[in-house]
Amino acid sequence: MTIDELIERLEEAKDTFGGDTEVRIMTQQNWPFENTIYGTTNKEAMSDFDDEENDEDDEEDEDDEEDEKTVFYIVEGTQLGYGDKTAWDTAY
Repeated sequence: MTIDELIERLEEAKDTFGGDTEVRIMTQQNWPFENTIYGTTNKEAMSDFDDEENDEDDEEDEDDEEDEKTVFYIVEGTQLGYGDKTAWDTAY
């Protein structure tokens, strides 16, 4: 999924349910859990943090490094309880 696709779906949800609707993450299709969202990050921030922590130069191929920096993550927060397998059947 791209950021544009996610924004489009969030805008649809906002129009349907309102902007103050809580957003959660359903994880593990075979044994579903419902989770809060801790926050967001991206590969570049993670790489920069690792570089600062390790204070070493990575010897990765620059093309691979650039590809990795284009990934955006929604980070799982607290597990609220069991989820529902139906989420995967109704997701689009």
